[in-house]
Amino acid sequence: MYKEQMQMEFIRKLPVPQEIKKEFPISNKVAEHKEVRDEAIKKVFTGESDKFLLIIGPCSADSEEPVMEYIHRLARVQENVADRLILIPRIYTNKPRTTGKGYKGMLHQPDPEKQSDLLEGLISIRKLHTRAIEETGLTCADEMLYPENHRYLSDLLGYVAVGARSVEDQIHRLTASGVGIPCGMKNPTGGDLTIMLNSIEAAQSPQMFLYRGWEVRTQGNPMAHAILRGAVNEHGNTIPNYHFENLIRLYNSYAAKGLDNMACIVDTNHSNSGKEYEEQIRIANEVLHSRRHSADIKKMVKGFMIESYLEDGCQKIGEGIFGKSITDPCLGWEKSEQLIYSIAEQV
Repeated sequence: MYKEQMQMEFIRKLPVPQEIKKEFPISNKVAEHKEVRDEAIKKVFTGESDKFLLIIGPCSADSEEPVMEYIHRLARVQENVADRLILIPRIYTNKPRTTGKGYKGMLHQPDPEKQSDLLEGLISIRKLHTRAIEETGLTCADEMLYPENHRYLSDLLGYVAVGARSVEDQIHRLTASGVGIPCGMKNPTGGDLTIMLNSIEAAQSPQMFLYRGWEVRTQGNPMAHAILRGAVNEHGNTIPNYHFENLIRLYNSYAAKGLDNMACIVDTNHSNSGKEYEEQIRIANEVLHSRRHSADIKKMVKGFMIESYLEDGCQKIGEGIFGKSITDPCLGWEKSEQLIYSIAEQV
């Protein structure tokens, strides 16, 4: 008799998204506010609005209180720049790990100094995203690291991104076609723009596939778009892709594809900055300069992704500095606030 050789330990059956949403529902006020914000963000991608997007916040949302302090500060700035900018806080609750080792974000560890607890993680990230909208009115962004987990937050998110290591994956592309909000598809770590554009085409197209045990059909997501985040060559050296020539090349390739709502978000950190977080200021200013000198670039580049927190740089887990990243280094609040106002003056 055949005996299945399974090397996985099935620990416990987790609640499905409907069960978590029922236990931790959103109010009608939050739902209505999200609808208004969704429409405002959508109009940026369709070209009906000339506002500029900033998807800005910590590399990883590692703890509720400093993240909320950051978002409250961001909300106050949003009031002052509302005529020009839409600020979308990053509440990134999943941290991709190339080797699978290290801190993987709040989903895995609501407390980064304790062991993983995925059930507590699911509850914690839902509470955090809900609290952000309730207290500040800002709908937030998260990374779709695990496509099957998206629906735990699908009634809360205003923006979602597919990372450089995931963008070639079929299920990420197909899930992106049905999320119903703007979905940024990053260029892969090797930098191939064709791969990124193919992922956008897949996400914009109707699809049928297996998802969470269901046969599902999507209509396609016309707000799927590009995120340029730089690349790494075969020697491990970073290759920026935010320069004028890079943006023109993307515009021409994008136009040749004939995709809906041509749009690009420039990630000012990661391989564009070589993770030198203060370089984000210079990179943002260079891209804004390119927008002023090319109508095509201005039409295509809809915003920035910026890694920013309360304190400059990063720290090791356990050091305990409030609002300082425990993953990639981030731009501190004072520099971030100045940068936001500078961007508002230039768009």
